[in-house]
Amino acid sequence: MSGGAGEPDPAVEELLLGDGRAYTRREVAERAGVGPERTLQLWRALGFAAVDDDARVFTDADAEALRAGERLIAAGLITEESETMMARALGHHLSRLAEWQVHTLWTWAGRDLSRPVDGAALLEHAAVLLPELELLQRHVWRRHLAAYAERALAEAVAPADAVGAGGGAGVRQRAVGFTDMVGYTRMTRGLDSAALGRVLDRFETLTGDVVAEGRGRVVKTIGDEVLYVCESAGSAADIALELGARAQAEPHLPRLRTGLAHGPVLSRFGDVYGPAVNIAARLTAVARPDTVLVNTELAGELAGATAYTLKVLRPVSVRGYSRLRPVLLRRGRGAREG
Repeated sequence: MSGGAGEPDPAVEELLLGDGRAYTRREVAERAGVGPERTLQLWRALGFAAVDDDARVFTDADAEALRAGERLIAAGLITEESETMMARALGHHLSRLAEWQVHTLWTWAGRDLSRPVDGAALLEHAAVLLPELELLQRHVWRRHLAAYAERALAEAVAPADAVGAGGGAGVRQRAVGFTDMVGYTRMTRGLDSAALGRVLDRFETLTGDVVAEGRGRVVKTIGDEVLYVCESAGSAADIALELGARAQAEPHLPRLRTGLAHGPVLSRFGDVYGPAVNIAARLTAVARPDTVLVNTELAGELAGATAYTLKVLRPVSVRGYSRLRPVLLRRGRGAREG
């Protein structure tokens, strides 16, 4: 929470941090009962730049957060190593949220372009809106906790073959999908920032809605691409086909292409890893506009279902795979039109 080029604004400090920056790194470590090097490791994991040893940048809230981490370790819920990974995940996701919120508030405050932003008025409005943002964030967080708790309970009683070969905590057989916009780079050269923002908003809205309707989960968006996972191959296939159909009905949205793969997937701090993730990405890269390519494992999961037609294509050479065999997925005669 460095003040950047200038000194921190006391009013901003009081509003956002609750109290002033009173302690050095060593002092906050002593108050929390944590080693100074450990505090530095966690600070960096959260995504903040290192500060001088004699710089007073830490608050009572920082000390309490460190103590909370120690209590979780003492309870056996996490380890020092997993605490660092948790801090990194929290820092990554919450920094993006904070950036968007500040940008939104600043844009709202400066909507009257005839005069500069009034800093005092902005702080006054922020003081009113901040509790509302916290309420919404806490509510959505708890709703997601409830949703994931239900999935975890379901997985606890899942058959043994649901765990991928090699097993391991967090490794399960899942379907992974990558969907991206065709010609995105060329398109961006002809759009101003406002128009580009509208395209990205529409793409993220469309993909988010379709994935949620199909009972999948968006893992992340990467520019013009979205990564999602599903518990079943059928759900992933339905989502991919529906995405393509809806995109074709959007006059201002580029055409889409999707790659799907099924296999053991490691879930770790909200992200996913494994060969299936890599294969889905490679299939997306070689897919033509308005098509869905799947790997042979996912095609095997769909075999016999009248809702789909599958056509095995010739092998392709892509990074990491010299003979990757794509299978073209289309709707079948038994498919229900969305």
